[in-house]
Amino acid sequence: MSDTIFALSSGAPPAGIAVIRISGPDAFAAVSALTGSVPPPRRASLRTLRHQGEALDRAVVLAFPGPATATGEDLAELHLHGGRAVVRAVEAALATMAGLRGAEPGEFTRRALEHGRIDLTEAEGLADLLAAETEIQRRTALRAAEGGVRVQIEGWAARTLQLSALVEAMLDHGDEDDVAREGDVIAGVQRDAGRLATEIAAVVAQPPVERIRDGICVVLAGPPNAGKSTLLNALAGRNAAIVSPLAGTTRDRIEVPVMRDGIAYLLTDTAGLHAAPADLVEEIGIARARDALASADIILWLDDAPLPEALAGIPHLLLHARADAAGRGVDGARLAVSAHTGEGLGQLWDRLAELAATLLPAADTIALNARQRALTEHAASALRDAAGQGDVLLMAEELRSALRAFHRVTGAADVEAMLDALFGRFCIGK
Repeated sequence: MSDTIFALSSGAPPAGIAVIRISGPDAFAAVSALTGSVPPPRRASLRTLRHQGEALDRAVVLAFPGPATATGEDLAELHLHGGRAVVRAVEAALATMAGLRGAEPGEFTRRALEHGRIDLTEAEGLADLLAAETEIQRRTALRAAEGGVRVQIEGWAARTLQLSALVEAMLDHGDEDDVAREGDVIAGVQRDAGRLATEIAAVVAQPPVERIRDGICVVLAGPPNAGKSTLLNALAGRNAAIVSPLAGTTRDRIEVPVMRDGIAYLLTDTAGLHAAPADLVEEIGIARARDALASADIILWLDDAPLPEALAGIPHLLLHARADAAGRGVDGARLAVSAHTGEGLGQLWDRLAELAATLLPAADTIALNARQRALTEHAASALRDAAGQGDVLLMAEELRSALRAFHRVTGAADVEAMLDALFGRFCIGK
């Protein structure tokens, strides 16, 4: 039998109301110890909380019998006055009760997963929802938390299971008269498996959810003294990077998260690119700049020279930087910007937003995270292999492999290794 856990599930006090949740087999015993009895299920009751004969608070108490609760267990909530001393006193009283302990980060949600109240994709969506800072992040995370990813994955799994059942029936009962001819079954399974693989691949190819959650990576690059750090500060609205007239001031990557019009960006300043670094530190900085460019979502190129051909496939904007400087002239082929005068900064943000729109998942599609994407790619690959198989035994194994991948996406199998990291992202009371 699991422990009974408790934690403050509302914001940190002081606050108008503080909510303490209690979940587990002794939840109602704890409520009875504090109030003398357990209120009727799902009915808010005003009670005096007492411990060792001392009144702690007048609180609204609710009891939710399991398994039809958020955690799948008996669950109680104590709605207290939100002062620090009140919360500490009630938590201290609960901690003295046998079988009760404070909850670990994300433990309430983990129990909901373990008891089948949510699946792993919904738990991941909830983690993103708790961390959401922009409207796009909120909408995408809420879609996952409410089962959008799960419904899609379960639909693919159900279709794969139907194909697998046909093949398994052929293997087990292929000599019986009521089973369709083997050639017709194989052809049908090959056709449908190939179509499903193509459908899954189209979803996997959609922009990843990480760009919404972590921000679109915008890398500023160019030669020394091109104005990268000055422009970064102007875009960030603060002095995030050191600026000086000395070449090579920026030696390492500087990353600054910025929210703009509901879109998250991660602006990255880099060391100036040139062929003859003055020392080992500068050489390392240039190498890191090149690594940043290779992983960029968008490049802001501040060099008057053309963008290297190797980077041409990455979305980019060619900038005529330091447009206010004497002797800079005019370059009509590039967007003129000046961090000092503000020239072109509004246009630059507009152009970045246009590129960002092409790099983010569409509002009406599901967005997969890296874990989900890797598993669905594996499932699509197995389905493609099944579509190309003529051997029934090998076809059956490929379909089983696809089903295992789908089950791992939703948490039905083989996920224990990553749960601690996931729920570590949650607050204590969630």
